[in-house]
Amino acid sequence: MTQMYRLYYAPDNASLIIRLALHALAVPYQTVLVDRSVQGQKAPDYLAINPNGLIPALETPHGAIFETGAILLWLADTHGALEPAPDDPDRAAFLKWLFFVSNTLHPALRMLFYPSQYVGSEPAVQDALRAQMNSEVARHFQTLNAAAGAGHPWFNGATPSGLDYYVAACLRWVALYPDQAVRHDFDLPRYQNLMTLLHRIEKRPEARAVQTAEGLGPTPFTAPHHPTPQDGSAT
Repeated sequence: MTQMYRLYYAPDNASLIIRLALHALAVPYQTVLVDRSVQGQKAPDYLAINPNGLIPALETPHGAIFETGAILLWLADTHGALEPAPDDPDRAAFLKWLFFVSNTLHPALRMLFYPSQYVGSEPAVQDALRAQMNSEVARHFQTLNAAAGAGHPWFNGATPSGLDYYVAACLRWVALYPDQAVRHDFDLPRYQNLMTLLHRIEKRPEARAVQTAEGLGPTPFTAPHHPTPQDGSAT
């Protein structure tokens, strides 16, 4: 590394996952606030970095990267940590679960949280989508809970992986956002293996660093509360 990474972030957004990974890797980085309260993610300067207008983006010596799963995978490959190595027999299994979270769970959460972006402004249609995605999200977490109890060292193991950080953030968000969403199927303590994962992460120094930086409170994953960041807005 000849220059520091630059993380474009907003408090309690998907950049939270990348910040956890950066701290776990103990690599230096700078942060650039993307202020969602003024639609900073849609500003021309940010769209030049991430044309999708989503958070996060990471500037590296090799150019900017966007998409949370891609950033995680690039960091893990670059620094040789947070995942099974490319020649490890567990690599394929790790990748399928990482992409399940990135391609299936995370988009389902977006549909639950932002239904107007998918079905327009009609409240009844939004409610129908929320109800459907609530069931889908609960099913995805049930699937992940089973996988987290299978004894894989790279998922709910002694040392967190990038997959662990991704799942922990998704669990935090579904417990908090949005206030009006129908989430009657979601009960965090019933996912016992995932709760074990959250307790492990919450005790680690990278979690303490992030909860301080983004105002996440003392139990950001096991009993989350809305953030009180010093700068920027989570929504």
